[in-house]
Amino acid sequence: MNPLLLAYALVGGLGVLLAFWSSAIRRTVLSEPLLALALGALAGPVLGLVDVGDRLGAELNREVSRALLAVSLMAVALRFPLAGYRAVLRPVLVLLSAGMLGMALLSTGLSWLVLGTPLGLAALLGSCLTPTDPVLASSIVSGGPAERQLPDRLRQVISGESGGNDGLAFPLVVLALAGIGAQPWADQVTAALWGVLGAVVVGVLLGWLAGHAVRAASRRETLDQGSLLVFAVLLGIAALGVARVLDTDGILAAFVTGLAYNRVVGDQPRIAEQKLDDSLTRYLVLPLFFLLGVELPWRDWLDAGWRLPLFAVAVLLLRRLPVVLTLRKPLGLPWRELVFLGWFGPIGVSALFYLAFSADEGARDPLLWTAGSLVVTLSVVVHGATAMPGRRWYAAGHHEISKR
Repeated sequence: MNPLLLAYALVGGLGVLLAFWSSAIRRTVLSEPLLALALGALAGPVLGLVDVGDRLGAELNREVSRALLAVSLMAVALRFPLAGYRAVLRPVLVLLSAGMLGMALLSTGLSWLVLGTPLGLAALLGSCLTPTDPVLASSIVSGGPAERQLPDRLRQVISGESGGNDGLAFPLVVLALAGIGAQPWADQVTAALWGVLGAVVVGVLLGWLAGHAVRAASRRETLDQGSLLVFAVLLGIAALGVARVLDTDGILAAFVTGLAYNRVVGDQPRIAEQKLDDSLTRYLVLPLFFLLGVELPWRDWLDAGWRLPLFAVAVLLLRRLPVVLTLRKPLGLPWRELVFLGWFGPIGVSALFYLAFSADEGARDPLLWTAGSLVVTLSVVVHGATAMPGRRWYAAGHHEISKR
């Protein structure tokens, strides 16, 4: 049996089943990425039905995660009216500056101390694990249960941060690549600066043009509201493509394009885009996490010894929560929101992309993928399983405070 055709059948079948029980799943500790990961692990390492070569697997991971991030960040940018993001600009900027730096330093330190990696490799691994994943975060802050149990402000902070730091991790990763000697320092500094500045320019121009085109089509009554869903997806892919042609950061460009587009179109044609985020979270992530399950390096995990699982647990516990709690005053959030925000910073698609990107740029140490894949897998399991209880915990405490 052709393993690729079998993979199509398994992923498609899982998607159909999830569509039947979509509302029920949101009320359980299960999540779509977790189920796809488990199916991939069963079909790959456990039963040996699907096998992907190392080279092909790395290329698929890189390109599928890149495209998925572009569409996901477009969805994040369109999740709320732009005024909603302006209202939480201060905490988002704090998380994108001091928060990112703190998470990168802590992840680097844990890699160096627990795994005993050289400092350059530790910095690269720490940079890859820094960004909050917008795909996994969407499953926490979008959908009916999240809208009922979490305040808009908290959902906007998590969305805005996960959208911004995915692209802003690019300079950290490219500079870390210079630190291990994979690329020359001068080239990487230039790439980091152009990666941010070029992405902003590309995003603003594309979003502005796309927004005015939609408004003009709406005035002429040639705009089909149903096509806006497809338009938003293709706009994210277009931003990614244009940015990559110009050799800048396509991930950040996709998010900025979404924000600029959101700014121009306002509230008028937002109905269809609102459906994009939930559909993406539920179904478009399935192939990537299925592929991750097929590729899980079980033998490498076992050969690495006790330090590897200790590192993965330490990253989930210490990479983010202490940083967020330390930044309580500049964030200006109450304790309950700080704890929720500090725990729910999942590591997923963005980390997979930067791990694959680093390998493609010359980072050859196998420990990079071995350690990174375990952290991502553990995050998918733990953050997926705690999303529903976490939302209920927050809602219960918020309700008690409101009664007082």
